[in-house]
Amino acid sequence: MPDQGRACIAVDAMGSDLGPPEMVAAVKMALEAVPNLRPVIMVGKEEELKPLLAKEGLSSHPDVSIHHASEVIAMEDKPLLALKRKRDASMVRAIELVKDGQAACVVSCGNTGSLMAGGTLKLRTMEGIERPALGTVMPRQHGHFVLIDAGANPLAKSEHLVHNAVLGSEYCKLVLGIEKPKVGLMTIGTEEGKGTDLTNQAHTLLKQLPEIINYQGPIEGFQLFQEGVDVVVCDGFTGNILLKSSESLFSLLKDFVGEEIKKNAIRKAGYLLSKGAFDSIKTQLNPARYGGAPLLGLRGNVLKAHGSSNREAVMNAIRIADEIVSADLNQRILADIEQVNNIIYDATV
Repeated sequence: MPDQGRACIAVDAMGSDLGPPEMVAAVKMALEAVPNLRPVIMVGKEEELKPLLAKEGLSSHPDVSIHHASEVIAMEDKPLLALKRKRDASMVRAIELVKDGQAACVVSCGNTGSLMAGGTLKLRTMEGIERPALGTVMPRQHGHFVLIDAGANPLAKSEHLVHNAVLGSEYCKLVLGIEKPKVGLMTIGTEEGKGTDLTNQAHTLLKQLPEIINYQGPIEGFQLFQEGVDVVVCDGFTGNILLKSSESLFSLLKDFVGEEIKKNAIRKAGYLLSKGAFDSIKTQLNPARYGGAPLLGLRGNVLKAHGSSNREAVMNAIRIADEIVSADLNQRILADIEQVNNIIYDATV
């Protein structure tokens, strides 16, 4: 059994498209790759997990244990209905481990809606925050940026966008190592007053927070992948469209390049000569690099990985979960949110 004196990571072993074998393999990779990784609790069907752990040589590992859960929330399940009917689902039990203090973070590849709803309902939002936000790392020119909100709160208010700026900034400091992240607000034009009431109100509030948020102003879509900002703030509706459209475009470009290279021998030879450059691009665009997206603003830590995540991606999600807990990210967020809310309140009364 793991050392109960150390905060654990609860891994939903059943929700992945690739199944429990890939999740167990990912845990083994994480234990080998991350020095002093905190203990891992595999949550799922014990009869399936035991032989898989034995196969990977983890049966007697001091930092790996099983927490039995008899049910699985499927990708096609309706989120709230699944949470109500499948109370012994691996995802639900993993979230409850965080709620009860037995784990410090849950990592899941499962149903996104159920994870967000379950996390919000069971863990509740931090004091001073009304809605959580999903933060995801995306490639840009010469590096990466944090997109927030990527889909948790589609009906945002201006103060929610301000909170997203705080959440995204603190996460960016941790995961990208940028001391004072530059923050941009996604809208349809950089001119003053151009945009919706939501973005204009958020812009007005963000300008009043220079000591807390390194706000650079509004940005447009064509600036998204340039080097201008480190955190892109938007509502969950816009962010989810941006995320999925970008992922689709990256995949399309990859297919285009592959098809064109195969058309004749000269192009194939050119590819071999340029393989180093192509490998570098592949690394930059690889979604497995950061593994998952945290649902920020909750009283406990929840990290969502893609349903189709392979073992490398899940391993990186576990690594990031470990970093989030070690850095006490939520306490850093709370301190900033309190300052921000005081300024917002003074500005609106």
